[in-house]
Amino acid sequence: MDSPRLKNLSTLLLHFLVNNLLLSQAVQERLFREYIGAEEKNVRFSDVPINSSVEFHFLLSFAIDYTDKAPPTPTNGDFRVYWDSDNLSPSQVSAIKAKNSNVKVAMSLAGDTVGDNTHVYFNPTSVSSWVANAIRSITRIVNEYNLDGIDIDYEHFSSDPDTFAECIGRLMFHLKENQVVSFTSIAPYEDDSVQPYYLALWRKYGHLIDYVNFQFYAYPKGTTVSQFLKYFDTQTSNYYGGKVLVSFGTDGSGGLSPKNGFFKACSILRKQGKLHGIFIWSADDSKKANFQYERQSQYFLASQ
Repeated sequence: MDSPRLKNLSTLLLHFLVNNLLLSQAVQERLFREYIGAEEKNVRFSDVPINSSVEFHFLLSFAIDYTDKAPPTPTNGDFRVYWDSDNLSPSQVSAIKAKNSNVKVAMSLAGDTVGDNTHVYFNPTSVSSWVANAIRSITRIVNEYNLDGIDIDYEHFSSDPDTFAECIGRLMFHLKENQVVSFTSIAPYEDDSVQPYYLALWRKYGHLIDYVNFQFYAYPKGTTVSQFLKYFDTQTSNYYGGKVLVSFGTDGSGGLSPKNGFFKACSILRKQGKLHGIFIWSADDSKKANFQYERQSQYFLASQ
């Protein structure tokens, strides 16, 4: 028969585990992410305000498997750096991480366009060749820049959803299994030509995906708080079990803006235990407004 002392120890241990779980969840809800480098507007990591009370992820935009000669053409998974590498160099990655222990830096793959507005298509020659090229080239970039993760942001496709799922899933598996990266994310949005690819990936390899950077700013301008919450619940259902992050753009794009109630929606989600973090597109566009919404977002996350 258990002694009172053992029962007390068991109770204390249970409380310890529960409290640590709640603390872990609270920390996860303080995640802030920001895309940077796509527009080449001379934005540096050091320009962006960083609140020490949040987990901060910079997402370098973009690494693309296209040639850098006009006209750009697909390279079957052979990625190269297209972000502003003068201002966002390997040494600057190391410097911002050394200065801020809460900062991690990842790279986002593909994006919308390359060069003179040429659409970036996911266009593999075969699953095996694309994966082999992607593993080699991404590992090289990760090591050169001392990166922590990858984000998948293909928005145009010349393959079927199953091929996309298999290529990206195998890539993620290798990078995580071999500790090349510590986290991964995807950046889907609501469109019949996009969402099926990410849902196919989620169904088969969702266990390898840490965050869903859902592009809520791709919804129409003038989105209301109630509409936003409905959209969030829909996408949470689509990516069931995943950490769906809320988002807005500072480029004048659509969705629910901070001026129209974004943080009100965040407050509601937080009370419901559904707020996993916030991300912004993008630092390049925010510079002209002195990053006011970056400050507000991080203050909101840190003030819980």
